[in-house]
Amino acid sequence: MVDGWRVFKIMAEFVSGFEVMGDAAPAVSVFGSTRVDEGSGEYELARTLGGMLAREGFSVITGGGPGVMEGANRGAQEAGGVSIGFNIKLPNQQAANRYIDVDKLVSFQYFFVRKVMFLKYSQAFIALPGGFGTLDEVSEAMTLIQTGKSERFPVILVGKSYWEGFYRWVQESMLQENGFISPPDLGFIYLEDDPEEVISIIKKFYPEGYCLNF
Repeated sequence: MVDGWRVFKIMAEFVSGFEVMGDAAPAVSVFGSTRVDEGSGEYELARTLGGMLAREGFSVITGGGPGVMEGANRGAQEAGGVSIGFNIKLPNQQAANRYIDVDKLVSFQYFFVRKVMFLKYSQAFIALPGGFGTLDEVSEAMTLIQTGKSERFPVILVGKSYWEGFYRWVQESMLQENGFISPPDLGFIYLEDDPEEVISIIKKFYPEGYCLNF
C-alpha cells in the first residue's frame, strides 16, 4: 500500500473509534493475559472488577480478546454496564470475546491507533497479570503521564505477588539507585489486591469529576 493511502486507512480507524466512544460514559480499561481460562483466579478477578466498575457507572474497555479481557467484559455485561472491546487484528487472528456489546466493538489494524483510544477514553488503567502486551500498555501510560502528554490517571497493578518484583525494580533501580525517574513519577502507580480498594483508588483520584486524557 502506498503511504499516502495508508494515511486514509489510519484516519478511518480513528473515526470508527471516536464514533463508537462518542456517547460512552467515563471508562476504565482492564488489561491482562489472554492465556487464562474461565474459572481461573485471574479470570474471575477480572470478572469481579468488571462488574464492580459497571455498578459504579464506568464503561469497561478491554482489548476485546479472551482471558482476562473476556472476564472483565463479562462482568460488565452481567452487571448491566457498557462493555467495550478494542480488538486488534493479529496474524494468529485473535477473535473478539462474546461479552462485548454489539455496538461497542472496534477492530484495529494499527496498534498505535488502538493505544490512543485506550488512553483518550480511560479514567484509569487496571493491569492484571499479563505478558508483553499488558506491560506495553502500562509502560505507554506511565511514559505519557510522566512527560505530561496525557492527563494524570491511576495505573493500578492488580496482583501483588505478580507485580511486586516489577514495582520494586522501578523503585529501587530506576528511582533510588540511578535517579532515572523522580518520586512524583510514582504518584499515580498503585499496587493492589483488593477489588474494593481498586474502586476506591479510582474514585479518590477524581474528587472534582472525570475528564478525557487528551
